[in-house]
Amino acid sequence: MSQSLFYAFLTFMVVMYFTPGPNNIMLLSSGLTYGFRRTIPHIVGIVIGFAFMVAAVGLGLGSVFLAYPVLQTILKYAGAAYLIYLAAAIAMSGPTKPGDGAARGPMTFWGAAMFQWINAKGWVIVIGTITAYAAIAQFPLNIAIQTLISLLVGTVSTVVWALFGSALRPVLTSERLVRAFNVLMAVLLLASLYPVFMDA
Repeated sequence: MSQSLFYAFLTFMVVMYFTPGPNNIMLLSSGLTYGFRRTIPHIVGIVIGFAFMVAAVGLGLGSVFLAYPVLQTILKYAGAAYLIYLAAAIAMSGPTKPGDGAARGPMTFWGAAMFQWINAKGWVIVIGTITAYAAIAQFPLNIAIQTLISLLVGTVSTVVWALFGSALRPVLTSERLVRAFNVLMAVLLLASLYPVFMDA
């Protein structure tokens, strides 16, 4: 294993995971709106869902997208449509009240896991991981390493973003402030679509 390539891969993963993107923006908003504990299924869904995607693409699923480019286009625009829907939901959400906990809540485990397949930034990370760092070790050990690093870095980054949102709860105490913050998060979520449409 090339040690320099491994460190380059690790740096790439840390930068890509910790920088703002759809997952992190939604976790920040969820941490603020629902608190850290209720956001845990969302966190686990992202971590497991994304690591599974890295493994699946690395073990051969990527060849399906190369053979059928239309699938990439479908995923891209389905993801964009879903992000617009999520941005609208975030923009309209305010702080939870004692009586509405059962009626609304953060993204579920399965919702977060499935979202990874239509997450534009997620695909950038997966493609960069599998193609640029394939020589990190012999196949299939390289895929196992990439999946494990994805699990570890993903866990740390998602927890940090959700905790950051949760830490804002004592600061943003009024419903008006929470709504204003969520509108800002929705705008940032929409801004994350810029690369998708520029690539159209």
